[in-house]
Amino acid sequence: EFMYILKTEECFDSAHFFFFYKGKCSNIHGHRWKVEIQICADKLREDAQTRGMIVDFGKLKDDLKKEVDYFDHTMIIEEGTLKEKTMDAMREEGFLIREVKFRPTAENFAKYFYDVMSRAGYTVNMATVYETPNNCASYRNGE
Repeated sequence: EFMYILKTEECFDSAHFFFFYKGKCSNIHGHRWKVEIQICADKLREDAQTRGMIVDFGKLKDDLKKEVDYFDHTMIIEEGTLKEKTMDAMREEGFLIREVKFRPTAENFAKYFYDVMSRAGYTVNMATVYETPNNCASYRNGE
């Protein structure tokens, strides 16, 4: 079965660390994350505005940018991994903290962005998250 695929990407910069990890990544460090989203359709739209498209690229880019901007220039922390007084001190210093319910790995972020964009109404084929230019993880529909 053939299908059309549209892909866009956005980047964000943030810091994170891995709780209960033996190695360098247990310390706070930063990345320039790149998020690629591929959406798909088996046919193109026929309405006047978006005829011949899966969706307007501008809308797809805006929707993805809104999601990645939430994490831009923040400290991403897995919920419950730092002492409350540490969290309070960081907030008091004015640090922008984003708590997530998962270990902030590229694999978990790939699923996170897959789910977020799916909830936004897109038929997501695959989400890929690069931690570095050479290392990425993907999450896709297994059907």
